[in-house]
Amino acid sequence: VVVAEVIQKTVPIYSEFVAQTDAKETVEIRARVQSFLEAQHFTEGTIVKKGQLLFTLDKREYEAKLQQAKAQLEGAQARLGKAETDERRLKPLAERRAVPQQDYDNAVANLDTARAGVSAAKADVAGAELDVGYCTIRSPIGGLIGNRLVAPGNLVGKGEATLLDTVSSIDPIRVNATVSEAEYLRFFANRKEAGSGSRPLELILADGSVFPHKGKVVIVDRAVDPKTGTLKFVAEFPNPDGQLRPGQFGRVRAVAEMATDAILIPKRAVQEIQGMKSVLVVGADNMVALRTIQPGETVGDLLIVRDGLKPGERVIVDGVQKARPGSKVNPSMAAATSAEAKADEKAPAKPAGPKSTAKAGGK
Repeated sequence: VVVAEVIQKTVPIYSEFVAQTDAKETVEIRARVQSFLEAQHFTEGTIVKKGQLLFTLDKREYEAKLQQAKAQLEGAQARLGKAETDERRLKPLAERRAVPQQDYDNAVANLDTARAGVSAAKADVAGAELDVGYCTIRSPIGGLIGNRLVAPGNLVGKGEATLLDTVSSIDPIRVNATVSEAEYLRFFANRKEAGSGSRPLELILADGSVFPHKGKVVIVDRAVDPKTGTLKFVAEFPNPDGQLRPGQFGRVRAVAEMATDAILIPKRAVQEIQGMKSVLVVGADNMVALRTIQPGETVGDLLIVRDGLKPGERVIVDGVQKARPGSKVNPSMAAATSAEAKADEKAPAKPAGPKSTAKAGGK
């Protein structure tokens, strides 16, 4: 038979949550004035910078309206100047009663009207300038732009602000996930004890690969959903290469807690007999004994044993069907699994029991 030694190490216990990527910011690019779409100045499906020119609309109509508004402003300012002159001229005369008071009152009213006319003309100029500005459409944020929805030559903005395209910021990219109430109490309570940000998150993509950049929790929702008993949280991951796009599904993996001095055995050594978990233990005399265990969480290919085994004991991992409790076997040691090697790298072990001195033999 092939045996593995029971080891004792401090190992991380991971939790995984179903997640979906989302843009931190998403902005719809719309035409705010009615005009013909004149030109497109970007390549669809590429990264655009904040302030980059995206579209231009035919602005000749709005430039003409701007010139008209400026002319009206000049006329209003001329009328204001005349009204001010009349008011200044009549005021001392009215004080000496050289002219009827009614004439001065009319001059004051004309002055107020002229001032209001100038204010209205300035507002018309500002509105016309805005309309001209709306004919040049720039990106309000930096990010990934999608496929255009309207081609140059089409009339846009008639009756509503026509949607032209959408820009989403993707670096960093956000990941939305939900946790159960029990997972929240376990994960976030331990996260607080360990210090915020001390335990980075991993993102497992749809093809099973692990995203190369680590993330962190940035938002935890206000309340647990009473219908589902879950709580939403948002994480952010650096995405400098643009590998992730909004809407992708995956799993967020995080260290829920650290199991200190955990007893570990390979999962394949465990048998289930009448609802009880058990293993076959090989003693120093190579005699087999059946041992009932209390299993805990899994750590990769390993299983944490809460009770039933001690460090240094040997459990059968291959050839279980050949061994019987009370029989003698010829054991050989199994090679270390990837999970054991990973556990060795992440956490130092406490001194375990004496190493087995059994010679290698056939299965």
